[in-house]
Amino acid sequence: MTTTLKSFKRRETTIYLNKVKYTGYLIGYLPKRFAFIYNEENDQEGLYSWFNYRGLTYIRASDLITGW
Repeated sequence: MTTTLKSFKRRETTIYLNKVKYTGYLIGYLPKRFAFIYNEENDQEGLYSWFNYRGLTYIRASDLITGW
């Protein structure tokens, strides 16, 4: 899959790629849902999409809104 990058902005630990906001985390501060796929008992979904850039792990901000 190829994605064309049209715009890029960086502010501290936040990156905007093509007007989509991503939040950066250090490895020790990742959300509980990181790399967690699905929990049948609680019917909860985790985060399964992210990327690494310059020592931070970036997660789409809209994926974090549904938090638990």
